[in-house]
Amino acid sequence: MVVDQGGFTDAAKKMGISKSAVSKHVSSLEARLGARLLNRTTRRVSPTEIGLAYYDRARRVLNDAGEADALVTSMQSAPSGLLRISVATDFGVNHLSPVLGNFLSEFPDITVNMVLNNRYVELISEGFDMALRVGELEDSSLRARKIAETTQRMVGSPGYFEKFGRPTRIDDLNEHKLLHYSSQASGNVWKVPAPSGEVRQVRTAGWLSVNDGQSLLNAAIAGLGIAYLPSFLYADALEQGLVEDAIPELPQDVQGIYAVYPPGRFTQPKVRAFIDFLVSAFADKGPDSW
Repeated sequence: MVVDQGGFTDAAKKMGISKSAVSKHVSSLEARLGARLLNRTTRRVSPTEIGLAYYDRARRVLNDAGEADALVTSMQSAPSGLLRISVATDFGVNHLSPVLGNFLSEFPDITVNMVLNNRYVELISEGFDMALRVGELEDSSLRARKIAETTQRMVGSPGYFEKFGRPTRIDDLNEHKLLHYSSQASGNVWKVPAPSGEVRQVRTAGWLSVNDGQSLLNAAIAGLGIAYLPSFLYADALEQGLVEDAIPELPQDVQGIYAVYPPGRFTQPKVRAFIDFLVSAFADKGPDSW
């Protein structure tokens, strides 16, 4: 405080103690350390080189202690306030919306604003508390927790395979009509695991790109081509025989479903509560059981 205020008198006023008490504390500290921390003149007080280094480290320690206090306070307080979430439209409609009622019943002091979109939002600049994302995470600065897994498969309708034939290996995909998810950062590139274990990149323009997974599935069902989709989208259609696995011999492509949130030393209670809820809600969802 002496360094911050530039002298003993102002530091004493700031802390509400006597000037002599401040001077006594500083002198005692210098005696214990065996070093002069402050240069004192009749006009001003300034830190020595050693004093400034000690001040910088002490300030960090005090900040850490303050954050520790805030962490304890937040963990003891009930989760509350507005929780703003970004989630892909198809996952939000089919899987998140059905469980939100249970979450709101469990945490009545939380208000949820779920924004459905099919793009990667900038969490901090756009005012989101968290987002749900599927697959490889691109922004390493964010904190993340896996809440479930899904498999990704290439699927097409029986009618499409009857008309255009079925691919038997990855290279055959170059001769087929592919349906692409236009919001993927990788563009019209599929990363497909080969039987050898390597990941092959399938690059083709395709003849339809859509920024919505459900629309891609509908296009595949209609016989427009082969789509590469997560199981939480194709599972029901596969069970009903509306689509089939394009190349069943290929290894499963397991993708994580993640809750991502801004970096920081501790997580807001409302965010932590929602993530814990999702992990529990989707605990029975295996990679291919959606």
